[in-house]
Amino acid sequence: MMNPLKLLATHVMTIITVFIIFTGLPENAPAGNSWLEKGSSLLKSGGRTDTSASLTAREIGDGLKEALRVGSETVVKQLGARDGFYSDAAVHIPLPDSLNRVKSILATVGKAGLLEDLELRLNRAAEAATPKAKQLFADAISRRSRDDVKAIYNGPDDAATRYFREKMSPALALEMKPVVENTLDQVGAIQAYDRMIREYKKLPFVPDVKANLSDHVVNRGMDGIFYYLAKEEAAIRRNPVKQTTQLLKTVFGN
Repeated sequence: MMNPLKLLATHVMTIITVFIIFTGLPENAPAGNSWLEKGSSLLKSGGRTDTSASLTAREIGDGLKEALRVGSETVVKQLGARDGFYSDAAVHIPLPDSLNRVKSILATVGKAGLLEDLELRLNRAAEAATPKAKQLFADAISRRSRDDVKAIYNGPDDAATRYFREKMSPALALEMKPVVENTLDQVGAIQAYDRMIREYKKLPFVPDVKANLSDHVVNRGMDGIFYYLAKEEAAIRRNPVKQTTQLLKTVFGN
């Protein structure tokens, strides 16, 4: 009877020989090109090959801009719709923290509805302002430099969004503020705030409160836009269906 270890070795060699025959690999292939090492390398890389070496920095930079442009258009359409902010728990805009005390006090006298109305209108303002800010985002993306494009390209799935947010947030906030201020007035948020404060001040011994509604909506609105822009960037990097232009296919298709 054959030794069990020899029998096992025979089976292993048979399997390897069959694999070599069906894959067409020569039995004397160099160790560095062995199917085992290639398979291990592919598993370690998550099944993806590195295409950045064959792309120029310009192509990568343009591809990242395109991903941000396409992603921002999708996000603006989503959040700019009715209830885009208000009914989405991930980006819903709450009242400013400075109004929490007002809310609790007015609730004790049956006036909580004033705060609920204001909160709704803040979200409506963000929904109305987001489409108006579409061109602001497009302009900011076009101004983005190509610094460290390969690092961004090979970075996390939301690396371009992170970079864009870090570099462009202050300028975007400044440009968005007059848009939001105008929108707050149009949707009646300013009037709702004034009604709430009048009722609040009728109560005895209440402290003064102040809230900057425009800054609050700008900051929380941009948080929501960047939140979904990061998701869109990740989808474009990973999902061929999201690679809707030739440039995106070229840069992210592999």
